[in-house]
Amino acid sequence: MGTVNRRTFLVRAGVGTAAAGVMAGGTAAEAQKKILLGAIGCGGRGTYLAQTFAGMPDVEVVFVCDADRSRAERAAGAVERAGGKKPKVVTDLRRILDDPSVDAITIATPDHWHAPATILACEAGKHVYVEKPASHNIREGRLMVEAARRHKRVVQVGTQSRSLGHVRRAIELLRDGAIGEVLVAKAWNSQRRANIGHATPSDPPPGLDYDMWLGPAPYVPFQKNRFHYTWHWWYAFGTGDMGNDGVHDLDIARWGLGVETHPSVVAALGGKYFFDDDQQFPDTQYVIFEYPGNGRVGDRRQLIYEQRIWSPYRQEEYENGNAFYGTKGYLLLSKSRGWKLFGERNKLKEQMTGSLRGTDHQRDFIDAIRSGSRPNADIAIGHLSSCLSHLGNIATRLARTLRFDPKAERFLDDDEANRLVRREYREGHWAVPKGV
Repeated sequence: MGTVNRRTFLVRAGVGTAAAGVMAGGTAAEAQKKILLGAIGCGGRGTYLAQTFAGMPDVEVVFVCDADRSRAERAAGAVERAGGKKPKVVTDLRRILDDPSVDAITIATPDHWHAPATILACEAGKHVYVEKPASHNIREGRLMVEAARRHKRVVQVGTQSRSLGHVRRAIELLRDGAIGEVLVAKAWNSQRRANIGHATPSDPPPGLDYDMWLGPAPYVPFQKNRFHYTWHWWYAFGTGDMGNDGVHDLDIARWGLGVETHPSVVAALGGKYFFDDDQQFPDTQYVIFEYPGNGRVGDRRQLIYEQRIWSPYRQEEYENGNAFYGTKGYLLLSKSRGWKLFGERNKLKEQMTGSLRGTDHQRDFIDAIRSGSRPNADIAIGHLSSCLSHLGNIATRLARTLRFDPKAERFLDDDEANRLVRREYREGHWAVPKGV
């Protein structure tokens, strides 16, 4: 069923530390050069990434890009303070992709730009650090994997828990059988989001290239509550909070469960239980995924996802977190606080503190470029975990149990569900990926 044993995990855990190696396809002399990087998307997360990479001694951020020029200008100032040099400011990502001196890019745009920008970057010979979720939909995620492999580019997804020491230690313990056979994993997303209200179309603000912001998505007029950050809650641009925050914990759940394929069954219920506003995605979800394996007892696995984005109350001590249930105990994990391992009779056997702070994940990306190795959150890993968000959102939207073919990446005998595997595009737009 695609499970990962301890040996495989430890081998993978050893990559990403070859900073003294050679850039992929390059020479030892080239390995001494600074990696020149362009940052695309300059909101909070995008600016953080640009600052982080600018502060590394072997990286120089030479471009910042955002359709909202005021954001790009602010990010340029942050980069200058972190790295000592002010980057060029552009509003069209093609300016970066067309520059042969740029080695790598970061993508922290709205979700609908993740795949088009990643694929274009790979085709232009750039390595990519793309924020989570890797993709906006299932089909685009597969095209991202294919582009990375075809062009031999490093593509790291921003699920930074893959590089956190306390999370990696917890996964190693699960692989070692510390709680027996892990049959069920749970991920939850409980926090208080803001009401985005009701709005009507208006003129875009000054300094915004709205056509560039829309990209290959179908045209809709500008509307304030589907712009900065609130785009997360609209079908055409985001993936809801399951793809925004929930994907972090879904990724950890899948990792700890040891499954390396898509699930075959997904069932869900949910909707808008709390927010009376324009957002299209649910604020409440309960989703169950099944990995049948060979169908025999002991080989099946279950992954559960709970979401209440109106509930700022901790579950199992952690606001957002994971639980792993084994035949000889269970493990509770928070990517931002640590974990506790309980054995039989609920006896606390081991615990470890931890936090989200640190730049190990970004460092892993640079090291993978230099060594030519796969990064900790390689695009193939990110694709599988992001698809849990897509599958869960589709099942919640349709309010029924769906059967999925993991190899074909299509639903079985369900045309309505299969229409949601892809999305619509503006006809003839230059960024529409080939093969969609």
